[in-house]
Amino acid sequence: MAEGSGGRGRYARAKARSTDRTRPTSRWWLWPAGGAAAVLIALGLFARSGRNTVGVPAGTQVFAETNHQHVTGEPTYDRTPPAGGPHNAVWLNCGIYDQPVPNVNAVHSLEHGSVWITYLPSLAVSEVDQLRSIMQLHYVGPQKYLILSPYPGLPSPIVASAWGAQLRLSSVSDPRLIQFIDHFAGGSQGGEPGGRCTGGIGTPAG
Repeated sequence: MAEGSGGRGRYARAKARSTDRTRPTSRWWLWPAGGAAAVLIALGLFARSGRNTVGVPAGTQVFAETNHQHVTGEPTYDRTPPAGGPHNAVWLNCGIYDQPVPNVNAVHSLEHGSVWITYLPSLAVSEVDQLRSIMQLHYVGPQKYLILSPYPGLPSPIVASAWGAQLRLSSVSDPRLIQFIDHFAGGSQGGEPGGRCTGGIGTPAG
């Protein structure tokens, strides 16, 4: 009887050791790694959604612009320069222009999420050079989503325009210019986010 009990005891201990060897190893060390991976994924998503994270600068006129009609002629716009409205079916290629560009094509580019920076032809050469530098530093991907051109008859030395938004500036050093670009360039305000700003008309100088 005692021998039988001892045999059952040895069998129980052997079975316990076998169970311990086959039990899955604890994965406690995976929790920190998993948490770090989740943080990296979140940071990656935040970086990819970085457009329009800067607020609209003070003084920006924001208005509803619902007319997206394609036209063949030159419509009458209610702003100088236009910041939305009817436009040509062909968009203007983004970039830097030394001469005025057609309203009807530039407005189409605004619909695609571009920002159009215009300046009086009388603006000092040094300020125009600064505008060029700002443009090149703030292009958004291969489509750029920025247009720079002179524009006679502006209500202020510099005007920044996006679809449904416009900001008048007296100097290129005004920090609101870059804030406007960072908020609107490549954005969805025109209703066609991701639209092309290449392959249209116009030959920019930069």
